[in-house]
Amino acid sequence: MPKDLNDNLYTTRHAQLAVALQTSELDVLALNPGKSLTYLTGLHFHLSERPVLVLFVPHTPPIIVLPELEALKVQSLNYPVQVFPYGEDPMTWTEAFRQATKAAKINEKRIGVEPRCMRVLELRYLESSAPRAQILSGEQILVSLRVKKDSAELAAMQEAVGIAQRALKSTLPLIKVGMSERQLASELTLQLLRHGSEPEIPFSPIVASGPNSANPHVTPSDRPLSPGDLLVIDWGATVNGYVSDLTRTFAIGEPDAELARIAQVVAEANTAAREAANPGVPASKVDRAAREVIERAGYGKFFTHRTGHGLGLEGHEEPYIRADNDQSLEKGMTFTIEPGIYLPDRGGVRIEDDFVITSGGGESLSDLPRQLKVIE
Repeated sequence: MPKDLNDNLYTTRHAQLAVALQTSELDVLALNPGKSLTYLTGLHFHLSERPVLVLFVPHTPPIIVLPELEALKVQSLNYPVQVFPYGEDPMTWTEAFRQATKAAKINEKRIGVEPRCMRVLELRYLESSAPRAQILSGEQILVSLRVKKDSAELAAMQEAVGIAQRALKSTLPLIKVGMSERQLASELTLQLLRHGSEPEIPFSPIVASGPNSANPHVTPSDRPLSPGDLLVIDWGATVNGYVSDLTRTFAIGEPDAELARIAQVVAEANTAAREAANPGVPASKVDRAAREVIERAGYGKFFTHRTGHGLGLEGHEEPYIRADNDQSLEKGMTFTIEPGIYLPDRGGVRIEDDFVITSGGGESLSDLPRQLKVIE
């Protein structure tokens, strides 16, 4: 977490969670390892064959079930916790969960879980140790806590953007005809680490050239960069757990007229979406602003995805910038703006920026040139 987050951060977040629970249909929140658990505790656990579960009961120290070998992680916490460790013998794990749920007094309570993260492993232990409890989705509570970033979170994200941009700038001079997509992706990954990204980068860089650039989420291949190719590079960095996610499109030598044209259209769509993103504006309006530019240019059917997605501890989180989402944008919300045009068997263009809603409007955290750059 950012160094300037104060010592009261997690107790403050626990208090905010308690308020959210008391105004919801839930009594308790149960989380297994993931970004939401890190957000609320500062703890990092790898998913493994050993279950880990944390129970958040309002006005009660978090209750943690974990393997004994992980117990040192909780000793340095600056807030109180109740710990229920277990050993290597799986026969003892059920008892640790039973003791934890007994301490939490949740056997007849409504327990919220994170549907996109909760594993069957932890869920089954929870169900067996609190058989009369009702398991429900706690997703909306977690969204309400995480969707608006504070100044320290934004500082980490801004630094992640800066690292990503500097890494790309260091990589561009190395690009040449005949280099494979995979080689370029590897070099960019190395530059991300050299410029200060945490080793757990948000995703492996997407490097797509020529016809492959018409596939938004293609995996880099051994295809060599060739004259006339469009080259889409989608990459990001991580700082204190917070991520950046950027995309720029280049040309290997001069592209043909239509490919140059779609690059200009996408740049205009990106600008329109950034200008539309303001406090109180529904996310759907930002999507529409980008889509209308592309549709007017005659390429509407080739813009095949939403205009953006939320960004923070995860590369994809709320708010989602799509046509059917009328969620109002609020100060502190962070998300990508990434319109694209993808012409099958020919090439594609995507221009992606990281954006934050401010009190007076919006601001792009990224500032790399958006116009098509020709690499000779």
